[in-house]
Amino acid sequence: MDPISDRLKARHPQRIDLSLGRMQALCAALGNPQDRLPPVIHVAGTNGKGSTVSLIRSIAEAAGLKVHTYTSPHLVRFNERIRLAGELITDDHLNAILDRVEDAMAATGGEATVFESTTAAGFLAMAETPADLAIIEVGLGGVLDATNVIERPLLSVITPVDLDHAEFLGTDLAGIAREKAGIIKAGARCVVGRQSEPAMDEIERRAQQVGSPLTVLGVDFDAWSERGGLAYQDQTRFLDLPAPALSGAHQFDNAGVAIAAALELDLPEEAIANGLKNVFWPARMQRLTAGKYADMAKAADAELWLDGGHNPHAARALARVLGDRHAKAPRPLTLVVGMLSNKDAGGFFEALKGLDAHVIAVPFEGNATEPETLAAVAQGRGFGVTTAANVDEALKRALAMDAGRILICGSLYLAGEVLGASPETWPR
Repeated sequence: MDPISDRLKARHPQRIDLSLGRMQALCAALGNPQDRLPPVIHVAGTNGKGSTVSLIRSIAEAAGLKVHTYTSPHLVRFNERIRLAGELITDDHLNAILDRVEDAMAATGGEATVFESTTAAGFLAMAETPADLAIIEVGLGGVLDATNVIERPLLSVITPVDLDHAEFLGTDLAGIAREKAGIIKAGARCVVGRQSEPAMDEIERRAQQVGSPLTVLGVDFDAWSERGGLAYQDQTRFLDLPAPALSGAHQFDNAGVAIAAALELDLPEEAIANGLKNVFWPARMQRLTAGKYADMAKAADAELWLDGGHNPHAARALARVLGDRHAKAPRPLTLVVGMLSNKDAGGFFEALKGLDAHVIAVPFEGNATEPETLAAVAQGRGFGVTTAANVDEALKRALAMDAGRILICGSLYLAGEVLGASPETWPR
């Protein structure tokens, strides 16, 4: 078990409650650390936030900058959420910071959710640790997310907006985009990933309201795969760069957004190239090559992949990646899938149904969909299905069926369990 997660669960409400009043009061009691951060890049969106954060960080660090990051959720240890000048925060440091957050709450008679308290802790730790840049990922939505107490970002970034967290954000795409666009602030340029028309309309409306200039992928700049590398072009330059070290065509879009942000920071082309080559972000079409599960696959001459995507938009990206890989190197495909019960399993499998794959449904610790229920949804989309009690059993069954390519997917929580069992593969 993770001791920091255990501490937070014991002391703070687990609910998600989108509002800013508690967070503003807590930050005020701590001396408003969010106003003492290094220059901030604030990142919102439905998919690609974490990959984009990791790409910008990798580029900035290649340029010699010291970079803080705040991301969520974590995969194995809570400390993954807070990176100070390039290093994960230690247990001792995080516990000491959380003590101060809880003392501030007690002094004001206030309350804070887990995400609010840890966001405040992240801001406090970052404000007190020297760095050149802070990259802050929105947790949920934008307007009322706890990170949106940041009033003066250097840059805002919005990655693709799609449907997810319907119980909090609804199912109206324009309304979801309106929430995400709430991080756009007066005077700060916003770099925008590729969007649907309803989402882009809302982003443009917010930018006009606050007077924020936009730089939009597919309009002001573009990025694409070319001759094994990445081509980037905007209105003044063309860059011939290495492909990002993250699998999937969608990562070229994420890399394009990161490059546009890096160019706003005047980072050199050499740093951009090195950052793309060296970026690492676990559980995003990650090839597992070490640990007990990888060893099982290797013994059967099978590929083993891991991805935490959990909504239809992410599944569409997975379908493209797997389809491209099959076209280049055909191998029998098995999907080991576990999903939270509040996710759109039907939409997820609908996006994957063009694949010739067998599905093995598994549970994981937490509010997971029962494997039998998940298998029935997959079967309804035309997949052959099996259930298993855990990932170990699922891999044994897949390998017994001569699967040559296995993808474990459907939830970051499931991905965290897999990485936790294979410490050689999880975040560095």
